[in-house]
Amino acid sequence: MNGFDHNRIHDDMIDVRNDQHTEIARIQDEIKNFLGLKSNQIIFEFSNGDGKFKLDLITINPRHNQSFLFRSEVGIDRIDALKRMFEYVKNHKARESSYTVQWSVKGDRELNTSYFWGGNIYDALDKLYYDRDMNTINVYNVTMNPIT
Repeated sequence: MNGFDHNRIHDDMIDVRNDQHTEIARIQDEIKNFLGLKSNQIIFEFSNGDGKFKLDLITINPRHNQSFLFRSEVGIDRIDALKRMFEYVKNHKARESSYTVQWSVKGDRELNTSYFWGGNIYDALDKLYYDRDMNTINVYNVTMNPIT
């Protein structure tokens, strides 16, 4: 034996991985609670490319059961992306405008109203159209809400 404890290294690797998962769960819970959403109303979708992690925070409206992009953030790892997202969530109202969008799914007669934060109207519409075919939704009205 060379005095090298392979089991200890394996246990340390598991502890680090579990700590990362615990930290990820903790930050996700903070974001969810800050936004006042239930677990079935929020999705944290990660993708990895170019050595970076992208986090798409998706919200689900329980009334009409549609999902929308809340925000995308990029970080060096999942924890960094989540921390950046939490900072955005805490401060976005001071930096962006609120928009009301009236829309319907094509073929459905029900008019829906959704609210988005963005730097401009195009940001709001990008969040509405996130991950769906633009031809499946009719937009009737987009209004910038007054500053409160």
